Amino acid sequence: MNKLFKFGCFQFLLLIIFSQAFADTIKLKNGRSIEGIIKKEDAECLELEVSSGLVKFSKSEVADIFKSSPEDSDALRSRWQKNKLELNNRLARQKMEVESKPRKAVFSHDARGMTIGVTLNNKVDVEMVLDTGASLILITRDVAKKLGINLDRLKPDMKVMVADGRSVDAAYIVLDNVKVENSEVRNVAASVLMEERGNFGFGDGLLGMSFLKNFNFKIDQKEKKLILEKL
Repeated sequence: MNKLFKFGCFQFLLLIIFSQAFADTIKLKNGRSIEGIIKKEDAECLELEVSSGLVKFSKSEVADIFKSSPEDSDALRSRWQKNKLELNNRLARQKMEVESKPRKAVFSHDARGMTIGVTLNNKVDVEMVLDTGASLILITRDVAKKLGINLDRLKPDMKVMVADGRSVDAAYIVLDNVKVENSEVRNVAASVLMEERGNFGFGDGLLGMSFLKNFNFKIDQKEKKLILEKL
């Protein structure tokens, strides 16, 4: 009975050893050993596939080569894919956790209202009036020009009431992204004010609900901070 038990343990140990021997192993003359899958080998160089890509070695660097079977190579690739998927899932969860945390953006208070710094399309920084009554973000013609928008191609398709009481033409657009501090939203509906001059009363534009609806948001008047929590 003891002999059978020992033999069984020895078989089990061999199974563990061989189940882990998935990779080709390159032993270098500097003492390092690198595991992967040999993709190309000739008299001058050797290419080894590793989880992060291809690594090339001169044959003069190589002390010895230990090759695995095709089945072991397939098993190694499967393990790489599994590890990569697990890593991507972990990073995605971490990103969601970070994005879900409330973030604070400082605003100022002046005659126009609550004014806050906004970055449009990752290239134009503007000062916008926070307006929860505006369904869309609204930007001026000057801001649109800075964004590289061809105003000649825009067709006025809506009306906007400005500070001096006039109803002026505006055109619908979609911004690639809108960022307030570290809170960002992509593909945000907006409008461009087609009027060139006038007392608009909002500086560069209005930060409306097409951005704010993506958050649970609170306005801390005492601390002058907009608190954004991604939905």
